[in-house]
Amino acid sequence: MTSACCGRLPSVDATTPAVLHLPASLGRHEVVALCEDVRVRLVSDRAEVVVCDASGLGPPALTTVDALARLQLAARRAGGRIRLRDPAPALRALLDLSGLPIELEGQVEQREPALRVEEAVEPGDPAL
Repeated sequence: MTSACCGRLPSVDATTPAVLHLPASLGRHEVVALCEDVRVRLVSDRAEVVVCDASGLGPPALTTVDALARLQLAARRAGGRIRLRDPAPALRALLDLSGLPIELEGQVEQREPALRVEEAVEPGDPAL
């Protein structure tokens, strides 16, 4: 966001989601406060997604997965979703094992391969 200059309105990038930095430990009181923070950010900013920066999280455990599930539920109830930024590889693996559908920032979208594209060509195959 830029500041107003010469009496004009500031320029705002509406596609930049709010970022919520997760603390090293996620106890019950922290999770309740974070869920409320997610709800407020989604409702007041009319955003679709809140990015949760997971780079500061400690070693992942099932309590971490539970906390993220609660954050996702709070976001869904407010009409949005959360997206994780910089999760540790161990946290990614734990989320995969748990089956919790949380979007990861920078995650490649899986698509069908393009039609009529060959991955390998055998010698003697006719050109299309």
